[in-house]
Amino acid sequence: MYTTLNLEVGADGVAVVTIDVPGSTANVMTPAFRADLAAVIDRVGSDAGVVGAVITSAKADFMAGGDLKAMVEQFSAPLTKDEAFRIATLMSPLLRKLETSGKPFVAAINGPAMGGGLELALACHARVALDSPQVRLALPEVTLGLIPGAGGSQRLPRLIGVQKALPLLLKGTVLGVRQAEELGLVDNVAGADLVKVARSMVAAANPVQPWDRKGYQVPGGAGFFDVDLGAAYNLTATSIAKDTARNYPAPIALLTVVARGVMLPMDAALHLESCHFAKLVLDPVARNMVRTSFVSKGELDKLARRPRDIPPGKLSQVGVIGAGLMGGGVAQVCAAAGLEVRLVDATLEQAAAGKQRLADVYAKLVQRGRMAQDKVDGILARIVPTADYAQLSGCGLVVEAVFENREVKSQVFRKLQEVLAPDAIIASNTSSLPITGLAEGVSHPERFIGLHFFSPVDRMPLVEVVTGALTAERTLAHALDFIKLLRKTPIVVKDSRGFFTTRVISAYLTESMGMLAEGVKPALIDNAAKLAGMPIGPLSLVDELTIELGYNAMNQEKADLGEAWRAPPGYPVQHKFVAELDRKGRRYGKGFYDYIDGRKTLWPGLDAVYPPAPEQPAVDELKRRMLYIQSLEAARCFEEGVIADPAEGDVGSVLGIAFPAYTGGVFSLIDTVGIRTFVEQCEQLADRYGERYRPSAWLKARAARGEPFYPAASAA
Repeated sequence: MYTTLNLEVGADGVAVVTIDVPGSTANVMTPAFRADLAAVIDRVGSDAGVVGAVITSAKADFMAGGDLKAMVEQFSAPLTKDEAFRIATLMSPLLRKLETSGKPFVAAINGPAMGGGLELALACHARVALDSPQVRLALPEVTLGLIPGAGGSQRLPRLIGVQKALPLLLKGTVLGVRQAEELGLVDNVAGADLVKVARSMVAAANPVQPWDRKGYQVPGGAGFFDVDLGAAYNLTATSIAKDTARNYPAPIALLTVVARGVMLPMDAALHLESCHFAKLVLDPVARNMVRTSFVSKGELDKLARRPRDIPPGKLSQVGVIGAGLMGGGVAQVCAAAGLEVRLVDATLEQAAAGKQRLADVYAKLVQRGRMAQDKVDGILARIVPTADYAQLSGCGLVVEAVFENREVKSQVFRKLQEVLAPDAIIASNTSSLPITGLAEGVSHPERFIGLHFFSPVDRMPLVEVVTGALTAERTLAHALDFIKLLRKTPIVVKDSRGFFTTRVISAYLTESMGMLAEGVKPALIDNAAKLAGMPIGPLSLVDELTIELGYNAMNQEKADLGEAWRAPPGYPVQHKFVAELDRKGRRYGKGFYDYIDGRKTLWPGLDAVYPPAPEQPAVDELKRRMLYIQSLEAARCFEEGVIADPAEGDVGSVLGIAFPAYTGGVFSLIDTVGIRTFVEQCEQLADRYGERYRPSAWLKARAARGEPFYPAASAA
């Protein structure tokens, strides 16, 4: 009778509704599910022999919520307001029908209840959750560029109060079972007898929700004129503006819906929620964020680019060469994933110091109660510091993480070849040196690959996997298996100087340093970048990385390319600060900024070195330059075959170099602007600032055809 759920009525008159949406490892709200749930609500509500119902799941999760892939398809096509409102009301009226059916429904939450799944549970008249760390509850829609669309923005604050609900809604906070119980989000916690407990709760559950009863008041108040609540609304609005630079419409829409909705009758409040949800559906930010941060990332996490028909690699021991911040970070994530690690440096003392830095970081986490000591002890026990390359003989994969110097790396590879098994993988963590060139001195270049991690390794989710001219598919497959074991997201790119992410972010950083030489005020440069959505200003970022690092990389490129090399706009600035002024970055206490006694201030001497121009450019012009130069470089990478899929480029730019998530990434930005408009505006920038902004003939031809990077996107 039903295709997505099963209904069984027991002798006690309780109907147990078990969700089991076919074709997916997780339950999602498909059209078939909505139709089945509507039929079940009618059956329970009209059948005198049914006293109430329990809703649970046959899968490991309770319900994941909406079908994100289908959502992207819906959002990508141009929508009318009526179509957007139809999407916004697919589920909300159904859940309202459930809670006003006259029969009690109890949610037996056996696994994660996220988004629409938690909204389904909130519409039930009572909730019991399995006592398991696997059970997590959240309304994360704001992280998708949306708001809850099935009543979550109204039921949660009515259940636990506005003051408690707002932070959960605005941050998409994931709650464990006990946290949810403490907040009043679930009424009960049960063990293996979850459904049995839920059945017993049906008889005691009131079939009328608290907010539908006469005299109901929102816990803690609801009005703007309540002193504490009014202050909370104002502070929250200020915080949203500061944190998002008004680039993300969802948080302010969510605040508006909660603040206004809780003062309205439930049906009017749900209509308000649907109206704001529909507005967000019409905004490209939601499409961009859902597509890149969830759908595309999810496919890459499943190793969509892994060569097929190659058995998984068996890996138990890995080596890491270089015990500095990067090498130590790689060793840390490997050990945390359960791998035995040999951490190698020039001396045993240097290798041991690298491990000690990790131990010091973990000690602070234990002190703050964020990690258990026994877990830390297990991770550190798996890291063995050494200066003896012979101890790498049992490693199936070794990551080289030494200086960005071709000769230093070559020396490492020569030593590795003497001790590793012929089938072991050698991976370079280089961020810019071509993999094919590095593999020239390796006896088995087919087992050589680039694995570009990002710092800090333990927190940055991306790994850029670079295949050289001779890299074998088996090597790529096993390298991707390794990345999955580390719980990182991989993108696969072809060999190129700077690969993909370094080329894109270098274009941004050198352009920003070039702006300084043009006479743009340094504070304006950094602030414009943050207003564009970058997490940190480019001059601050260069200082963090050290100006010296980029300067040395440029000099290596200059030496490799000879007369073919062309200096980017920021190179003279790098040269002046490193070679002439000896201001190399934060590590040295001075760069574009001064770092004195823990305080960071712009170097007063900057104005003398690069005097500000009498007329400063508009902030919007600077924002456009910073974002467009990155997307333009990404398009060049696509044209050259360095990146094969715009989805990988978008994920790589958002996760790897913090390109603003609201844009969806470097390629989504082009499609959102419209490829014709993007090319026209780049032509204008080229006329004003230089040929580096000039689109290639290939990109111009693509724009002339109205061909976006994502086929379903508008070709405006």
